Amino acid sequence: MKIPFVSFLPMEKELNNDIRDAFERVFARSWYIEGKEDEAFEQAFAEYCDSKYCVGCGNGLDALMLALKALGVGAGDEVIVPSNTYIATALAVTYVGATPVFVEPDINTFLIDPVLIEAAVTDKTKAIMPVHLYGQACDMDAIMSIAGKHDLYVVEDCAQAHGATYKGRRVGSFGDAAGFSFYPGKNLGALGDAGAAVTNNREIADKIHALGNYGSDYKYHHIYKGNNSRLDEMQAAFLLAKLSHLDRMNEERRRIAKLYSEGISNPKVITPVVKGECVPVWHIYGIRCAERDALEKHLNEKGIGTNKHYPIPMHLQECYRDLNIPQGALPIAEEISATELSIPMYYGMKDEEIRYVISAINEF
Repeated sequence: MKIPFVSFLPMEKELNNDIRDAFERVFARSWYIEGKEDEAFEQAFAEYCDSKYCVGCGNGLDALMLALKALGVGAGDEVIVPSNTYIATALAVTYVGATPVFVEPDINTFLIDPVLIEAAVTDKTKAIMPVHLYGQACDMDAIMSIAGKHDLYVVEDCAQAHGATYKGRRVGSFGDAAGFSFYPGKNLGALGDAGAAVTNNREIADKIHALGNYGSDYKYHHIYKGNNSRLDEMQAAFLLAKLSHLDRMNEERRRIAKLYSEGISNPKVITPVVKGECVPVWHIYGIRCAERDALEKHLNEKGIGTNKHYPIPMHLQECYRDLNIPQGALPIAEEISATELSIPMYYGMKDEEIRYVISAINEF
């Protein structure tokens, strides 16, 4: 049996008519930037995220970077980020001229450990950027408490967590702002690069919008040294067509994850832990195994696609050599990088495929 790591085919087949209708609607209107589709999606996605405002932009990295810029984070500032995440989180901090400060995650959830955040706060710290990694929600009560105590901004990285909740509230609604990616592989994915920032603060929303539109508040009037990062009408229309199906598709991911967690019984394999106050959306189902590479080879030989998130931790990447963080300094991130293996997780997986993956893991 051949099972890819991810497949869009079941979803695309189901939503084919909606996507084609969206394309025809935009094409017939001949308006491709900041039009009715963008406005409609921004309103709908803000409501979905329990937030007042949404500003579409070019991608998830830009969403985070523009949010930081709008909050005035810049040169000389430090931003606390998890040591275990995709590099876009740290790059957003770097692009505004600030310095990322890596804080270790909980080894069981892979999420930033709030107990360790406060020790990393200095007089240069300006913000905390928690990442709702793999579709699980961080402990936002603890993070917001620390931020309030030290007068810090909170920018949530929700790139992998569309629809996840913490104590009944959607991620993205807790901090001063939040960034989402709509890369095609996300739970809510465009048909190309796209992103958005959400916030409950009108002033921040307006500034993010201006910063992403060449720093302009109205045509040919530029109040900031901005960027060109806007959500185009076609991608907005595609996202709007998919949004009404997101909760249903996330529920199917939860069903698959439940089958994995209940079915995987190999003592060599550690399945992910979910805290009770979090309802995840399982963008990624990542297991850990000390013999990760051998397990990956075993699964691949059986036709099962896998991925490793992320095999080189950020502090050991060539681009962050200037931070002078030696190997061994962040052992939990390094442990996760050496042992994590992501197994197939996508809407439309058949039960026989799920059982096949479980059986292959258990026989390793």
